[in-house]
Amino acid sequence: MENERKQIACPKCGQENSADAQICNACGGALRDVRVEVKINREAIVSFVCALFTLVCFVPGLIALIDWRVLDPRSEVVQNVACVSIAAGGVAMLLGILALCRIGSSGGRQTGYGFAAIGTAIPPILIFVLAWFNVGGRWRAAIPYRMVCGTNLSGLGKAMLIYSNDYDDKFPRAGGKSSVWAANTPNWQATNRFEAFKLNPDGSGGQASISASLYLLVKYAGVQPKAFLCKANWGVKEFKPSRYGARSRDLNDLWDFGPEPWRHYSFAYHNPYGPYALTTASEPGLAVAADRNPWMASAFVKARDFGKFNPNGNREATKAGNAVAHKYDGQNVLFLDNHVNFERNSFCGINDDNIYTSWDGQDIRRGVPPKLGSQPADRLDSLLVSDPPAPR
Repeated sequence: MENERKQIACPKCGQENSADAQICNACGGALRDVRVEVKINREAIVSFVCALFTLVCFVPGLIALIDWRVLDPRSEVVQNVACVSIAAGGVAMLLGILALCRIGSSGGRQTGYGFAAIGTAIPPILIFVLAWFNVGGRWRAAIPYRMVCGTNLSGLGKAMLIYSNDYDDKFPRAGGKSSVWAANTPNWQATNRFEAFKLNPDGSGGQASISASLYLLVKYAGVQPKAFLCKANWGVKEFKPSRYGARSRDLNDLWDFGPEPWRHYSFAYHNPYGPYALTTASEPGLAVAADRNPWMASAFVKARDFGKFNPNGNREATKAGNAVAHKYDGQNVLFLDNHVNFERNSFCGINDDNIYTSWDGQDIRRGVPPKLGSQPADRLDSLLVSDPPAPR
């Protein structure tokens, strides 16, 4: 049997050797080219791919942190992407560390140090960037936004006083004497008030939005549309008639912020449609306007869950009743005596009245969330409301 075995010749001395021999028995030379097969570690590759995926998922969150107006950090999209990014980053780090250990102990049979190093390094770097923006960038941005928002509200308060001097001490109220609150104005480009709000010949009836009352300051007090914006209120844009095909119309020829007014103003206003519209003779402590009502949906943010709000609970429970724009820390509020203050709680009206809810006769600091058509309970009940998006 041994004689029948295959033999190979030594390339150096020509001596025959067994087919499975590696070294020549005669001269000690190598009988074949012995090379170690080197492979790229699979965990390193997966770690690298996960790290790149984490980086891609991190981009929307970074945009939201830099500028809340471009992408809202509270949106479900950003939150879901953030969760996926965290999970992918964790996988990248674990697999990267495992790959580095296996490559180091493979005796040169495995490679992929670069892939593993990148997969291990990217997640901590992204966490550091996130922490820096969250602690530094967002905090620094919140204060200027809050101050600009308060300044705009103060300017609107002064314009309201000027308006009231020309209109029998009444604060802006669009429509007619018995018009009701609607999500938008019937004909914002009309040539007269009767057509704009569908009024009867005697001036009764009709409907108007909250924004139409605010727009009277544009029409009759010379306020510019950008004054109705808060930079912290994501999604709103300055009203420009040309965007809605009214390029040839002047601002003072119109009756509202376009067909979708909720997209072009950031503030809630005391409901003027009903028996408790404001005048200069109303109680000075009444709230006139503030950041958008958190219990009413806006163009891009859903109405908050009222069940989470408890004015008698801990700080988190009371913050649940604050405006969304300023990260629930509070809201800028314009009072009837024309001063603006950043209030930490929404129950800052007369007798701790909640400015965003209607009093139901029970807890005045809680009240009930408003809906289209809601009215203040009495003359001391502030009810600051915003137009909800019209149903499609």
